[in-house]
Formats: sequence, C-alpha cells, structure tokens
Amino acid sequence: MSYPIRVRAGALIIHDQKVLLAKFEDENGIHYNLPGGGVEEGESTAEAAVREAKEEAGVDVSVSKLAFIYEYAPHQNNDIYGSTPNLSLFFDCRISGLNSPLPDSPDLNQIGAEWVAIEKLNSITLYPKIQPHITEYAAGLYSSDLIEERQLNR
Repeated sequence: MSYPIRVRAGALIIHDQKVLLAKFEDENGIHYNLPGGGVEEGESTAEAAVREAKEEAGVDVSVSKLAFIYEYAPHQNNDIYGSTPNLSLFFDCRISGLNSPLPDSPDLNQIGAEWVAIEKLNSITLYPKIQPHITEYAAGLYSSDLIEERQLNR
C-alpha cells in the first residue's frame, strides 16, 4: 500500500512584530493562512516558498532558515482539511520592500494579503491553528519541533 503525501512550502514573513498573511473568504467565513502551497516538479522547498510568497502575498522574499515543520495526517484529524496527508515546511523569509498588494492572480477565495500584529493572532481564524508557534518564533523562543495537527486540536 502506498502512502502519498503532499509536500508544501510556506513563507513566515515577520516585520515590526507583524506577520504577513494571505486572507480568504469562503463557506468558513474569513480566515488567514501563511502564504504557501504545494512544491511543484523541479523546484526545491525553498524555491516554492519564494514563489508562493509572490503568488499569495504579492511580495518578493529571500529565504533565511527553516522556521517549523507542520504535519497533517487526515486519519488522525477526522479529515478536517481533506483526505490528502501533507508535510509543510515553513521558512523564515525576509521581504524586499514593504508593500503587500493583492497578488495579480489570487488563489480561489483569496481576498487579499494583510499584515497582522503578532499580539492580535489569537483574535483571527488561522489555518492551521499555529498562532502560539508563530508568537514563540517571533519572540525568539521557538525550537523547531514538528507540529502535528492532532496536537493542535486538544
């Protein structure tokens, strides 16, 4: 039996105690995500993070280091985000220029990109629910442990 897993890459972009997030509106209401998505054939995970930052947040970034790893295993989480397992690598990224216009071709249901104050993260809906990890990382207190979705829902 094979176990296909989707590899994703994302950009953690923090500046002046704010994080840049992609903003969406769909049947779940308004919610946010770190800019990110699937790694395409022929690109590295770091290259995918740079591409996704441009596509979803309209910004050019350079990758610094791996910030954290997030794993979603559907069978352990009642398929809350679908039936495909994924492993997401989120990279600490530095932005060139501080404009964050709406991307030229936003993702389905994407309504913008927005800087959100770190202290306000708990007042928004963020998928996955990694607000504490972002807050700790921004404060310099974070160690790069694996974040498992099933641990977030306790």
